[in-house]
Formats: sequence, structure tokens, C-alpha cells
Amino acid sequence: MQPGGMNRRDFLKAAGGVAGLAAAGSVFPASGEAAPAASSRTAVVGAATGPSVAENVRRAIASAGGIGSFVSRGDVVVLKPNIGWDRKPEQAANTHPELVVAVAELCLSAGAKSVRVFDRTCNEPRRCYVNSGIQEAIEKFAAKAGSGAVRIYHVEDRKFVRTVIPGATAMKEWELYKDALEADKVINLPVAKHHSLAGITLGLKNMMGVMGGNRGQLHFNLSDCLVDLQRRIPARLTVIDATRVLLRNGPSGGNLSDVKVFNTVFASGNALAADLAAADRIFGFNAAEVPHLKKALESGLWFSSPSGYRIAEG
Repeated sequence: MQPGGMNRRDFLKAAGGVAGLAAAGSVFPASGEAAPAASSRTAVVGAATGPSVAENVRRAIASAGGIGSFVSRGDVVVLKPNIGWDRKPEQAANTHPELVVAVAELCLSAGAKSVRVFDRTCNEPRRCYVNSGIQEAIEKFAAKAGSGAVRIYHVEDRKFVRTVIPGATAMKEWELYKDALEADKVINLPVAKHHSLAGITLGLKNMMGVMGGNRGQLHFNLSDCLVDLQRRIPARLTVIDATRVLLRNGPSGGNLSDVKVFNTVFASGNALAADLAAADRIFGFNAAEVPHLKKALESGLWFSSPSGYRIAEG
């Protein structure tokens, strides 16, 4: 039985065409560091559950290796939350504001030179930034932290750069955001939720927020494209917000009856491991049931066995 009383058949039906995407494929490029490489070691996913979002973030990242494993002194760090929708925090369409602030605080504690927060939204940008609660939360934290080290801002069309994606299998080039390309580290902060086309959206799907152009056309070959995006802009750390989860009518939602509270955070330096752990724990899905996760496994960029990760409870 799926969360919220949905069985697997009902969930897939609600997902509207997940099975039809199973044959799809598509891939993306990498940023300042090398594309992810497959490892023979088991990937670790930190997981923490409790009433405090910030504490869950700290415990999950600590169990994944600690923030010092992912951020170095002097780094310019991009945080990529989901700010895509004109929705309030309780509607679970966007990343929880407290999670974004907690990760920014950890980055500064590790010596990051600057922390930049942005997303290319689906709804009107200013409404998304305000109603998500993320803009206010980051601005309050930035004022407290001082020195202008943390800032949130809207994307600008002029900063999308046509970029070749080495090794791509589907998307050979695309307009990608300059700040993400030039960052020392990109940290992906998705919210776990249902998605009408992709089935579910977690870390790999959330990285589409660094893309310009007509992203809608990628849904015809979504799975390969999401893998290709990681080739060019690999997330150094993925922190998945499963605090409150939109189980139906995603990705935008709007109805509180579609939301269930899990109060859980997952964190891993391995993007695929983070997604697989959350897909299993939150939605009851394995890789074979989510086309883009199946494609990611088949790519061998991270690991090729569904058992290639383990969960470390924080």
C-alpha cells in the first residue's frame, strides 16, 4: 500500500503516463567538477526523522559523511531548491524554507565563501519566491549571518549559456545557467512529491531548474535528459525534503488533502542513491517502477545495482 492509502496501481494511474515514459531516454552535462563516476563502494544515504526540519538536515548530512565532505573552505556554493510553484509551504509543492536555511548555515560553517540560492520557476517568479516562504527565510538568515555571504535572487535570461554536454546520449547541448556552471559545488535541495509525467520527482528531476529554453519538450525523452544533465552539472550533495509530501496531483498540487507529513530528510553525495532511498521509503517504489531512475541505473554513472546504496539512520 502506498502512502496516503494509494496502492501502486492507483498511484501509477494518477501519475498519468509513467509507463509510457518507460522507453524514454535523455541526458545532460556537468559543471565545475567532473561528472559523477561509478564506484564499487556502497553509496551512503543519511536519513533522519523528527519534529525539527533543521535538526533532521543536520543529522542526515552528518550520517552521509558530514558537511565537510561536500563543501570546502572558500567554495562558491549554489543551492538549488524547488521554488517552482506559487504555493504555500504547507502545500508541499516547494522545498521547505527551513531546510534551505539549514543547508546554507552548514555551508557557511564549512567555510563556504558564498552561498547562492535560485530556481527557474514554473509559475510567476516573484509570487513563487514569496509564497514558498524561501525568499523571506533566506533573507532573514542572510541578515543575521552578515557579510552578504548568502543571497537569493531570480534567474536572468541573459545568464543561460548554450552548453555542450560531453558524453550525452540524448541531449548534446542545452542552455544552462551560468552560476550553476561556474559554482565550485552545487547542492540539490528537492522536495519529494508526485509528478503527473515523471511519476515522482526527487533530486534528478529537480535539477531541471538550472535549465533554460523549452524544458517541456524534454518530457518526451525525460529519462535520458535527466541523466545527461548530471553529466554536465553533477550535484555534489543531494538533500531531499520529505517533511510533507504531495502524494497526488503533482507537481503543483494545491489541495492539503493530497499532502501527508513524513518529517524526514535524506542526504547523500550520490544523487541516484538519495533518489532511490526516498522513492522506496516514501513512495514504495523501486528503480524499475520509475523510468528515469531505471535509466540512471542503466547509465552506470553512479552504480548499476539497485542494492548499490545503504541507508544510515541519523
